[in-house]
Amino acid sequence: MARTASGSRSLLRPRTARTEKPDAHERRPLPLPLRLLATLCAFVFMVAFAVVLARLTLNPSPASEALTHTNMHPGRSLRAYLDQPTLRDAVKQIGGNILLGVPFGVLVPVVAPRTRGLLRVLLLTAVVMLLVEFAQGALVTGRAFDIDDVILNTTGALIGYLLLGRRMSRAVHAREPRT
Repeated sequence: MARTASGSRSLLRPRTARTEKPDAHERRPLPLPLRLLATLCAFVFMVAFAVVLARLTLNPSPASEALTHTNMHPGRSLRAYLDQPTLRDAVKQIGGNILLGVPFGVLVPVVAPRTRGLLRVLLLTAVVMLLVEFAQGALVTGRAFDIDDVILNTTGALIGYLLLGRRMSRAVHAREPRT
């Protein structure tokens, strides 16, 4: 702490170029070339994720055409998955839907830093997944809208954001210090 003219201690620290040390809690962004590379890689992975998402969700599925039904009641499909004769089918359905959302939670905050934040990521994921489900139900034979898929995909995005997306976004896009 600096001393004032009267000899008392000031709460403000003088900041000079030579004595200023970075605060242990202050986050510094990566150097610009690394930030650009990380953002470019995240963008490429996001495009690849979109292609995979489209192939998995928007391709017709004649084999399951008789099994498709619109589900607007949260939990109904989850119960049906868990009532499957083999646990493997339930894990495949539930786990697959959760895993499908994870890349969204990891990549979106890196590609679009204004979406950083738990509620923003969840809201954006839910909106995108709702659109995908509406497209499935309206445009694709053998597919139907299922609110449980939206819930599971959004849960996956939450997991991805909490495990990796938040840290990656902070490393690439450090927030400006408040003045």
